[in-house]
Amino acid sequence: MSDLKQKLMHLRRSLDQVTDKELSAVIGFDGFVDTIIEVVDKRHSFADYTRIQTIAEFGARISRAAGLSTNIEFVPKGQKLGGNGPIMANAMLSLGVKISYIGALGKPTINPVFQSLADGCEQVVSLAAPGLTDAVEFNDGKVMLGKITSLNEVTWEALVDALGENRIKELFTNSDLVATVNWTMMPYMNDIWENLLQVLPASDSPTRPILFVDLADPEKRKAEDIREAMELIGKFNSIYRVALGLNRKEATEVAEVLGLELSAPAAEVSLEEITRALAEALNIWCLMVHPTNAAAAVIDGEYAYTVGPYTSKPRLTTGAGDNFNAGFCMGLLLGLTLEQSVMLGTATSGFYVRNMHSPSFDELKGFVELWSEHGEVEF
Repeated sequence: MSDLKQKLMHLRRSLDQVTDKELSAVIGFDGFVDTIIEVVDKRHSFADYTRIQTIAEFGARISRAAGLSTNIEFVPKGQKLGGNGPIMANAMLSLGVKISYIGALGKPTINPVFQSLADGCEQVVSLAAPGLTDAVEFNDGKVMLGKITSLNEVTWEALVDALGENRIKELFTNSDLVATVNWTMMPYMNDIWENLLQVLPASDSPTRPILFVDLADPEKRKAEDIREAMELIGKFNSIYRVALGLNRKEATEVAEVLGLELSAPAAEVSLEEITRALAEALNIWCLMVHPTNAAAAVIDGEYAYTVGPYTSKPRLTTGAGDNFNAGFCMGLLLGLTLEQSVMLGTATSGFYVRNMHSPSFDELKGFVELWSEHGEVEF
C-alpha cells in the first residue's frame, strides 16, 4: 500500500472521530455574480461547437488579431454566486460551520444569486452591490474578467454604520475563524485591517481565533501596496493565529516583492523552498501555498506537503481555490494535523471541480475514501 493511501485512510478515520463541535466563522468582504463562459473554437451548427481548450490557445487567437481585428464568441453556461468570500463561505456552510457574512451581496436587497447563501448564514450584512465577473473556463485554468466599481463602497465607515463597533468586536473576537479574502479587488481592505487592529483586543492564547487571508492574484497591485499588506497581516499576530493562503503564482509574486533570496528565480524554485522562505520572511503562524496539483504549508517550522486528487477534465474550476481554502481552514479548526489539513483542502477542491458544488461533510468523507482507493492515479 502506498504512503499516500495510508495517509488518506488515516485522514478518513480522523474525520470519523471528529466530535460534534459547533464552529463559527465571519467571512468578508467581496461578492460577485459569476457568469461561467466557454470560448468557441469552431462552430459546426447553431447548436454545436468545439471550444478552445487552453489559455495558450485563447491567447494565440487574440494575438493573431494584432493590427487587424477578430471575432471571439463567448457562450454563457450559467450564473452562480462568485467572489472569494461568498464561495468560501458557501463551502464552509456546506461543511457545517455557522457563518456570518459581510460583503457586497446586493443593495438595497440581496441579489438572488446569493439568496441560498444568505438563507443559510447566521447573519448577513451587505454593504454594496456585487461586482460582476465573466469567468472564462479552460482545461488548464481560467481567465477572470471583472467589473469591480461597486466594491469601492465596502469601507470601514460602511461597516461601522451597518454593525457598530461593539458588534464588530464581538463578531471578530468570538468567531473561531475570521477570513478576509480578495485583498486585490478590495480597494479599502488595508484601511479595514488598520481599523480592526485598533479596536480588537490583543490575545496570546494558543487557541485564539484563526485569521485566514487570501490575496487573490495581486499582480495588478503595486509592489509597495503588497508590502504594506504583508506588514499589516503580520501585525494581526497579536490578536489571531494568522494564516496566509497563496496559489503558486501568488507565492512567486509575493516572494519577488519581498526580495527573498532563493536558489533560483521565484517561479522556478521548489514548492518547499518558496513555502519555507515565505513562512520565515513573514513570521506568521501559518503559510500555505497550493498549486493546481499539490499543496504545502508551514506552521512553526513544520512543513507538510501533499499531491492533490488531480483530474485533467475538471467540470468547474472557478472557485476551486476558495473550496481548497475552506477545506484547509476546516482541518485547522478541527485540530487535524497540518498534513491532514492540507489534504482536506485538496480533497474539498477535488470534489468541487468534479461535482460543480461544494461537499457536505459526509460527501467530503466519501471523497477522501474514494481518493484513498485511487491514490495518485487520476480519477
